[in-house]
Amino acid sequence: MSAEPRINDRIRVPEVRLVGPSGEQVGIVPLAKALELAQEYDLDLVEVAATARPPVCKLMDYGKFKYESAMKAREARKNQAHTVIKEMKLRPKIDPHDYDTKKGHVVRFLKQGDKVKITIMFRGREQSRPELGYRLLQRLANDVEDLGFIESNPKQDGRNMIMVLGPHKKKTEAMAEAREAQAVRKADAKANPGRSQNAVAEEADKAPAEDVVEADAPAEEPAEA
Repeated sequence: MSAEPRINDRIRVPEVRLVGPSGEQVGIVPLAKALELAQEYDLDLVEVAATARPPVCKLMDYGKFKYESAMKAREARKNQAHTVIKEMKLRPKIDPHDYDTKKGHVVRFLKQGDKVKITIMFRGREQSRPELGYRLLQRLANDVEDLGFIESNPKQDGRNMIMVLGPHKKKTEAMAEAREAQAVRKADAKANPGRSQNAVAEEADKAPAEDVVEADAPAEEPAEA
């Protein structure tokens, strides 16, 4: 069955409860009278409640109504927050500098409202020491506990050990904060047009480089990279 409402001569009932173009209640009128009023106003007669007795119809510009509805749906999809799982891979005997760098990525992802799948990769004899990976995962979870929580406890998966961290902040909240921060930066740039390009470049250099795999996936089953 079509999801489109019946309009004009497609409406097949003897009478309708008519609503005027401004939302005013006209009352129950014969279908012929409703169609006549639609012609007078140069509008369409649209059935908005087919299951009512009698059906409710409204006088409107149906083409304009469809266009505005499509624009609203498009804007809703644009602002929709998608569940994203980032992945960060570590070795059990990672050195302190590399650990700090990887932790910085995890912090950034959690601040963005994304989940993070942490993978510890065991090689050779490291596979006989799973406690090394477990302790590393617990250490990382403790270091970022103000931003995220353990959503999926560490578990062995072949040669790897996996844990998933979930953000305390919702994705929609993170997106709103990001838009607000962007607006502040634009306002600052407009207020200080003489700011050097070197200052902008220096700020960009402070952001850590991407060295992670990202995948769209449901929260319950993180996708493998």
